[in-house]
Parts: sequence; C-alpha cells; structure tokens
Amino acid sequence: MSGTKRENIKQGMKVQVVQKQDQRSGKLTEGVVKDILTNSATHHHGIKVRLEGGIVGRVKEILE
Repeated sequence: MSGTKRENIKQGMKVQVVQKQDQRSGKLTEGVVKDILTNSATHHHGIKVRLEGGIVGRVKEILE
C-alpha cells in the first residue's frame, strides 16, 4: 500500500520511511508510527510521520 494518502496511515502501523538526509540514496528506515505530521489528505512524496524512536520521515511503504 502506498504512503501518499493520509487515510491509509494509522498510529501503531509498521511502515518504511525515507528520512530527509536519505532522500538522495533512497535508504528506507523501518518503524512504528507514533504521530502523523502531514495535515493534508495526500502528499506526492509520502505522508510525513514520526516513528516511535523519534525518527521523522515520509512513508514510502506500509508493511501491515
């Protein structure tokens, strides 16, 4: 499932995000969503979230 629609993402979901510093390389970080930071319904680069470890990134893939 794509991470570009806010309605697809809920707190507690396991996702893969790309952090700001990893955007060029495309390196993904896996974690559990703590907060959803994007207010709009969609974002073409992915919805911005904060993971439980404090990492902030844009959702590239939803794992569950």
